[in-house]
Amino acid sequence: MRAALGIPKSVDILDHVHSLPEKEQEEAQEKIREIERRAMVVQKPQAGLLDLMEYLTRRSVRKAICTRNFDAPVEHLLTKFMPLQLFEPIITRAFRPPKPDPAGILHIAKEWSLDDGAYSLIMVGDSVDDMTAGFRAGAATVLLVNEQNAHLAKHEHTDLCITRLDELVSILERGFVGQIDERDEQPDTGKMASEVLQKL
Repeated sequence: MRAALGIPKSVDILDHVHSLPEKEQEEAQEKIREIERRAMVVQKPQAGLLDLMEYLTRRSVRKAICTRNFDAPVEHLLTKFMPLQLFEPIITRAFRPPKPDPAGILHIAKEWSLDDGAYSLIMVGDSVDDMTAGFRAGAATVLLVNEQNAHLAKHEHTDLCITRLDELVSILERGFVGQIDERDEQPDTGKMASEVLQKL
């Protein structure tokens, strides 16, 4: 996407788009939509997704989505792979401010009328924006590790790491215990990252 917009890796895509004049904003948005439309054609569910969703449904665990994507890819994912699953609310690119700002996650907490804000939520994602948004909202954060984002296992905003979504089932069954706690000593994130990378 950055190549299509002609911006370096250091520049946030959405910040760049919203900094443009109105006409150029729409042109840039359409470039992004086209890339996402092409990606939809080959889209596949993450490993363990369906097993995790079935588990959460059986346990009556509410689910929401907070993404920087447009509506269309999200609707495609839900319709094709999870037509019977309920996600509410669904936060997409139209919501401002986007991740890494915690506003979207805090909005979910408010919609669910949670007394503790986002502290009882778990943010699962695969990007630094996911981890930072969750951390700043007060939620626990779980990184879905792959070869591209493995360095984030060491990130200060990453609470736990998994390599498949259904690994969350046993974690939730045992009771979620995160690694990040400002009251305790810093966790050995280097060791945690090494253990995760050995699974890849």
